[in-house]
Amino acid sequence: MRDPRYDILFTPVAIGPVTAKNRFFQVPHCNGMGHAMPLAHAAMREIKAEGGWAVISTEECEIHPSGDLTPYVEARLWDDRDIPALALMCDKVHAHGALAALELSHNGPTASNLYSREVLLAPSHQPSKYGYPSQARAMTKHDIREYRRWHREAAIRGKRAGMDIIYVYAAHDLSLAMHFLQRRRNQRSDEYGGSLENRVRLLREVLEDTKDAVGDTCGVALRFATEELLGPGGVELAEAHDIVGMLAELPDLWDVNVAAWYNDSVPSRFAPEGAQEPFIAFVKKTTSKPVVGVGRFTSPDTMVAQLKRGVLDMIGAARPSIADPFLPRKIEEGRIDDIRECIGCNICVSGDMTISPIRCTQNPTMGEEWRKGWHPERIAPKRSASRVLVVGGGPAGLEAARALGQRGYEVSLAEARRELGGRVTREARLPGLAEWARVRDWRTGQINKMGNVAIYRESMMSAQDVLDFAAEHVVLATGCHWRRDGYGRSNGLGIAGFAGNPRVFTPDDIMDGRLPEGRVVVLDDDGFYLASVIAETLRQHDCDVTYLTADDNIAPWSQHTLDYRHIRMRLAELGIEPIVSHDIVGFTGTTLTLEDVWSGHRRELGCDAIVTITARLPHDALYQDLLLREASWPDAGIRTLRCIGDAEAPGLIAHAVYAGHRYARELEEPVTGEVSFKRHFHSAAPG
Repeated sequence: MRDPRYDILFTPVAIGPVTAKNRFFQVPHCNGMGHAMPLAHAAMREIKAEGGWAVISTEECEIHPSGDLTPYVEARLWDDRDIPALALMCDKVHAHGALAALELSHNGPTASNLYSREVLLAPSHQPSKYGYPSQARAMTKHDIREYRRWHREAAIRGKRAGMDIIYVYAAHDLSLAMHFLQRRRNQRSDEYGGSLENRVRLLREVLEDTKDAVGDTCGVALRFATEELLGPGGVELAEAHDIVGMLAELPDLWDVNVAAWYNDSVPSRFAPEGAQEPFIAFVKKTTSKPVVGVGRFTSPDTMVAQLKRGVLDMIGAARPSIADPFLPRKIEEGRIDDIRECIGCNICVSGDMTISPIRCTQNPTMGEEWRKGWHPERIAPKRSASRVLVVGGGPAGLEAARALGQRGYEVSLAEARRELGGRVTREARLPGLAEWARVRDWRTGQINKMGNVAIYRESMMSAQDVLDFAAEHVVLATGCHWRRDGYGRSNGLGIAGFAGNPRVFTPDDIMDGRLPEGRVVVLDDDGFYLASVIAETLRQHDCDVTYLTADDNIAPWSQHTLDYRHIRMRLAELGIEPIVSHDIVGFTGTTLTLEDVWSGHRRELGCDAIVTITARLPHDALYQDLLLREASWPDAGIRTLRCIGDAEAPGLIAHAVYAGHRYARELEEPVTGEVSFKRHFHSAAPG
């Protein structure tokens, strides 16, 4: 039963001619599937509608070939042939009583046109944003009229597809409507440039065009960034007050945020829940129209507070709706403890950045709704009365035990340590990563409700122990450890002077509380978040820290999760100067020998210790021992043995959770072919 405190979240909201059934609004978010995988895209959005979200939005949708976003895979409405893919999504969403929203966009100089080969368009002559060796040309008055026509026709196509809400997009530094607002992009001297009123002109015209074209049956939303955190070159909060004042009553709904994307979807390490409030709270005081905003909202108490304090009318979410598509329904049914809270790791963002289907650390079914038929709340019942032994209580083991328990199997989970969570628990103690403990907490919370799952702590298992346990199925999720010899991507033979050196530390040492003193070099050959977190830990310990990497950039993979800029700023705040494009070729005493990876020039660097973050080795000794004793399996009753997660091949926490979930889903299920998932096939005429 729903807690009456949350009743306000389930009151309807009028958005122009349409009405949202509650206050939960899945704002537009990319997903790496878009126009290329319409069935998968529609199924993913449908699950959210089933989970209780009142409005389900697409990602940004290209309206014309001159705004081609290749290689990124977004939605597309270039012409009528693109309507059926979006109509499919609308049908799926409408089946659950939700509204479908379409975010139209022409990205001007922030597009690529790598596929279309059209010339980029912009308010004024300027380079393309993302480093392509080309420029955008200044739009003529004819171009502006054409852009307005393209947008209007795309809105009409969206209405024909069944969309209930049509967006005008002026956010994230990703649309012409916003580019005309920006002084750094708009140096025009005509009626579309110069004064703020002139720079707002195109946005006003596009809003009016859209309302005229589809406003009779569709709500018209304006997505607007109130602050770019760039100073006078970008939209600033004071100027945003004036812009909202000029357009206050024109859209049917305001969707407000900050730009660019790395400031909007800030990883939890760098921003708490509700962090955007100081930048968006003024909007509701300026307009009578409903306002939606985001803040990685996972707590219903925070949501209610936003509504009652007059910050928002609707609770916007991208990442929380990915981590738990059924978040609204769980609040409505009084199942707050069942909410699978977003941890803010931004692995979801990496799907778009790597042009691959969306993934989630917390929700392993994300992106698999159509491909594998996985549902975030439902799973097939067990096939037999078999017992399952899970060895290892880290992310892979916990998820395997939880999902197996949900299927109805009798499960025993043996964990060598006193505490559960494995690497999640250890990493969550590092600066800024506390919310990652939700990976452990949600799973242990669910397991504690199950009478068929038993947990045995401080239970180190030998091969004989496993055989004696007599479970029909055994899955090993025993984790991994960081190497100490310097072996990694940059050093295939390790690093001279590392092996057996007491001055060489690993992340495991740091997480176990064994910290070096004095001058410490952090060697990052991993390329993601951990080296910067370790550096911050050591700086808090009053170490003099140097960040060293053979890459040309620090933490290069963090650009896929929007961490990169925040990591750079954090290191600068801490006074940690990175050394890039240098590798270590030797370590003797208190002296490192560095080599420039391009010139081969060598120099020495004094240090008291080094933390090496290179590669990991799986804890697979138990697995190997059991393989050697395979002849004993029948007598022990063992039918299958699997090794999963970091114990099989170290990866991200998301990989471990997925591995545990996949094992549980597939146990005793029939194998249907070499390819274990559905693929999109596009028909072609025989020839």
